[in-house]
Amino acid sequence: MFETIKLFGIVSRAEFILPNLGSLIMGLAWGFTPPMNFTDLAVLVVLSFAVINISSAIGAQANTISDYELDKEDQRKKRLVQAEESLGRNKLKTAVIVELLLTLALVSLFMWIQGKPILLAMWIAGISLGCAYSAPPFRLKSQSWLAPVSLILVLAVFPVLFAYFTFTSEIRPFFLLSLIGLALTVYGVIIPTEIRDYFGDKDMNIETMTVHLGLVKASFLSMALLVMGAILIGTAFLLEFAYGHYPWLSVLLLAVPIAVYIVLGKFKKLHSLSKEYVHLNGQSSIAEEIVRLSAHNPQWIMLITQTYSILSILLLLSKIPQ
Repeated sequence: MFETIKLFGIVSRAEFILPNLGSLIMGLAWGFTPPMNFTDLAVLVVLSFAVINISSAIGAQANTISDYELDKEDQRKKRLVQAEESLGRNKLKTAVIVELLLTLALVSLFMWIQGKPILLAMWIAGISLGCAYSAPPFRLKSQSWLAPVSLILVLAVFPVLFAYFTFTSEIRPFFLLSLIGLALTVYGVIIPTEIRDYFGDKDMNIETMTVHLGLVKASFLSMALLVMGAILIGTAFLLEFAYGHYPWLSVLLLAVPIAVYIVLGKFKKLHSLSKEYVHLNGQSSIAEEIVRLSAHNPQWIMLITQTYSILSILLLLSKIPQ
């Protein structure tokens, strides 16, 4: 039983739990409006987190099933392939269907309790895009510019919006500014993962945005998006803290440029290696170094997302009546 749970954790990308928690915290922090009964708040938090996590798992499982043949050729994904084979592909497909039905029932109940049809609409849109990203016949990950758009919506926009509208029905301008910043940041930190997969994707004729742009332009884009996203998110929090009568919290926004500076240094190294790879006409040793460096991207993603999560927690605490 434990071994089966462990295998499902692998194919469901259990490492996404922390980023999903970040989406919940950000949506809660911006959407929370006191006063709210603690029990009601706890129930809403648990339900929305469950929906976000199960939906994320469904999308990851769909990706695992659809990319099986491609992943078999990638030694870095050997553990993922072995987990899928141990579970059985038919069993995994059945699990996806069961999870879809259970989550649909949960979201429908959630919508009925909250009286907000928008929650169901967002879930349907998000889960459809998440599956269409990898699964045929759409396979959006191979459709150049459609790939980043779908990724941004599935990984950033819909999860945060779902959590946000769980706690409010209003649309606040500073929240929208932070959401745009998050969307830019998310794709900015995803590009190095696409760079890691660039050589395999190119060989398999999978035209991700990174394959379409090339390594040099893609690595430069990742730096630009990271910086622009940080500026928008930092501005949104600065304005919210100022208008919320807690301007002193703005000092803590210094964490944003510090985190971005650290990650930007890694991105610059990727950009430099990419230019060297092109200049040397595709030298294999440089390609291996690019793959090795970009494989550390989960750590960079964690640093950025946790920085924004901490700021969101501070925003939430500032709204709680003393």
